Amino acid sequence: MVTDLADFHHPVSNIFHSDLKKSLASFNLTNSQIEFFKSEGYLPGIQALNDQQVEQLRSELTPIMDPAHPGNSLYYEFHTNESKDPAKVLFHALGGWRITPALHDILWAPGYLQPAFQLLGGPVRFWHDQLFCKPAKHGGVVAWHQDYSYWTRTGPMAHLTCWIALDDATVDNGCVHYIPKSHQWDLLPITGLAGDMESIRSVLSPKQFEQFVPTPVPLKKGQAVFHHPLTIHGSFENKTPNPRRAAVINVLLDGTISKSDEPLLTGVPAIAKGTAVKGKFFPLLHDGEKICASDYKGIRG
Repeated sequence: MVTDLADFHHPVSNIFHSDLKKSLASFNLTNSQIEFFKSEGYLPGIQALNDQQVEQLRSELTPIMDPAHPGNSLYYEFHTNESKDPAKVLFHALGGWRITPALHDILWAPGYLQPAFQLLGGPVRFWHDQLFCKPAKHGGVVAWHQDYSYWTRTGPMAHLTCWIALDDATVDNGCVHYIPKSHQWDLLPITGLAGDMESIRSVLSPKQFEQFVPTPVPLKKGQAVFHHPLTIHGSFENKTPNPRRAAVINVLLDGTISKSDEPLLTGVPAIAKGTAVKGKFFPLLHDGEKICASDYKGIRG
């Protein structure tokens, strides 16, 4: 029986202990970084994790990629290959924070959380996490998309994504590419997350088609890139001899509401339409003054 770590709204290990003891100001973005995000719709190269933290996350990730892992039932979604093509594999799962200590505790890592507070402009609440893994030599694509097209069950649109590299992400192994300034476009129809990389082009206006110029964002392991919920992004195949793995943390501004009477995530109790998103599965992470690790007193085993 695996303990559901969603019951704990504080770190359950010491992996981020030293970071949590530092001044939050030491993790602040510069004004020029914030302006770049506002202008371009994404912000690359933020040092979110150190090498030791990356290694711990990678060691925990490998066993929970197995469908037979005893914690598998805690995932909201689990796809050993979302593309359905065995020659182009995209492992994608939501809910790893409920299963292992490091994937749980990363939610409170100040290296991403303080910048997230600055970019959101207010208190930060957890939305959901994701794991994206592309195996060596035959890793599949993540097709061009806007995140908010999958999140319209919440509103108003006050969301932010942090994509964290667990391996060096390069052009050759499938780093994320962005369409600069596409966060200024309207919400587009969903055209699929895996399989056909270019399917989104069928719903672009002539002007958008002309402006559709991808920019790659290579990252070193432990670095993060943030993006706006409307910024179009995607990643190409991994054809290198090594895996390309990433952890993604999606957050929203506290006070964002449910726009549906259906569950916001699979297996999670519904939050009534018009009610603020909160509760066991959506902890408040940063209240605007401090990181909200309610019972955290340091090492907990």
